Amino acid sequence: MSARILLNPGREKSLLRRHPWIFSKAIQKVIGKPMSGETIDIYDSKGNWIAKGAWSPNSQIRVRVWSFDQNEPIDADFFLRRIEKAKLTRQKTIADGGLTGYRLIAGESDYLPGITIDVYNDIISCQLLSAGAEFHRYHILSALETLYPNASIYDRSDVDVRKKEGLELSKGWVSEPLASTETEILEHGLKIKVDVEKGHKTGFYLDQRDSRFATGRYAKDKEILNCFCYTGTFSLHCANAGAKSVDNVDVSATALDLAKQNHQLNGFDSDNIRFIKDDVFKLLRRYRDEGKQYDMIILDPPKFAESKAQLKGACRGYKDINMLAMQLLKPGGYLFTFSCSGLMDAGLFQKIVADAALDARREGKIIERLQQAADHPIALSYPEGYYLKGLICQID
Repeated sequence: MSARILLNPGREKSLLRRHPWIFSKAIQKVIGKPMSGETIDIYDSKGNWIAKGAWSPNSQIRVRVWSFDQNEPIDADFFLRRIEKAKLTRQKTIADGGLTGYRLIAGESDYLPGITIDVYNDIISCQLLSAGAEFHRYHILSALETLYPNASIYDRSDVDVRKKEGLELSKGWVSEPLASTETEILEHGLKIKVDVEKGHKTGFYLDQRDSRFATGRYAKDKEILNCFCYTGTFSLHCANAGAKSVDNVDVSATALDLAKQNHQLNGFDSDNIRFIKDDVFKLLRRYRDEGKQYDMIILDPPKFAESKAQLKGACRGYKDINMLAMQLLKPGGYLFTFSCSGLMDAGLFQKIVADAALDARREGKIIERLQQAADHPIALSYPEGYYLKGLICQID
């Protein structure tokens, strides 16, 4: 008989709502000696079977659920079925956007906890971030080789969260290596260079695709400041829509160099597209003091809060940059502002932006809300899957 756990009384409630996590304090008893990542059965305190999941003895999330079907084995066919289903559900999104870069597996929201898989043209970039994902590494990679026989697979499991699972960091080719870790993807007709070895996350921020496209609806004839620009992809959509000028700001010279390459790749190599290496906070203050103004400002900062302990400081950071941006906007100007911190809920983020308007002595209104792209779904049973919040505000 396989290893199993009994839950404390009442701790089955979240599982009955199909939430996939079981925390260590919810467990009353472990029966057997499961190894890290092994599939175990989950029972409530009365001995009723509920689900089966991956055992993770080093993590506060002690079990991540694979299936709520007692008769479904967690084997090679299981992972092939789940990944194939995820691929099929994304076909409309891929076709509508003319995409060659997209998220194939979004972890718990695709019912594969701890697994992130992105497709970048001829390269598939994977993050296996949980004990269960690592335990089934061979099955996952075999499924990808079956479904994408012409793609090469790169492992980007070099994320610190693996340490919480008792796993070492892992990075590199897991299939026949290509000559380069760089490739090119298409997004709404625009070409974008991606480096799966050096790029952020699995290589690129696919989740902001819809937001990038949205900027094009407002950018025509506008003077735009694109903050935390990374590889300049918001700027591509602005330039493509006929922006008068775009100032791209980032602290990374490497990112700015790739941003220049992306613009050249699409024929947007002009004096009106500028690339500025600077600290955004300092630059915004300097521009404010100089009386500089823009028609449109994009704020897409990195995650400010990695833990609850950092949330208070993150709130101050978000408020500061939004206040400064509002002071730089011309009356009637547009502010595109984002938070990718999962710990920052949408209501709190809106309050921070509202407080920033008060401090900036400006009036503003939300005219659109934005979130992660459709290939980054949010399972109804897993609200934590909603992490990217965006507001388009018009500032008076």
